[in-house]
Amino acid sequence: MAHDTTLTDAHGHDDHHHESPVVFGFWVYLMTDCIIFGTLFAVFAVLHDQFAGGPTGKELFEIGGLAAETALLLVSSITYGFGMIAAHKQEVNKVIMWLGVTFLLGAGFLGLEINEFRHLIADGAGPDRSAFLSAFFTLVSTHGLHVSFGLLWIVTLMVQLSGTTEIPERMMNKLTCLSLFWHFLDIVWICVFTFVYLASMM
Repeated sequence: MAHDTTLTDAHGHDDHHHESPVVFGFWVYLMTDCIIFGTLFAVFAVLHDQFAGGPTGKELFEIGGLAAETALLLVSSITYGFGMIAAHKQEVNKVIMWLGVTFLLGAGFLGLEINEFRHLIADGAGPDRSAFLSAFFTLVSTHGLHVSFGLLWIVTLMVQLSGTTEIPERMMNKLTCLSLFWHFLDIVWICVFTFVYLASMM
């Protein structure tokens, strides 16, 4: 007679860990986001040399500010990772602290990006100047909008965690989904930095 090899804990719960349907559904959402960004990258690739007599990327972009933006976003992924480690240890106060640090780094990135846009528009290099700039502003601002949404999400989770002493499974799923989203934005930014900024400056 065959024996059931499934292990159960002291409370009779199945010991096998299955991915939450919420997290799986969020993976599906990220795939649709990949399609959106892939389309925007394709559009930029087609229009990247359509300057209409206007300024080129080599004339507009500065590596110093871009390096600062990139550093802020990359470090914010690391700090969010520290937050997830604390979450798995049920250290609520540390989770809130690392979320706060991640928020500040993300806000710094967004501030530098907005400042860059402001300078470009003030110099007459707005999205209506050429097809190149239209594609550039559309792609980069779409990423920026995603970062803005991520920052709002971080604040929401910090508020929800305030006053609690433990992190239930539902909250862990929310933190995991935000982790996927935030790291995804990092990957997209690396592509933007490489294929939009650096390639345009060569």
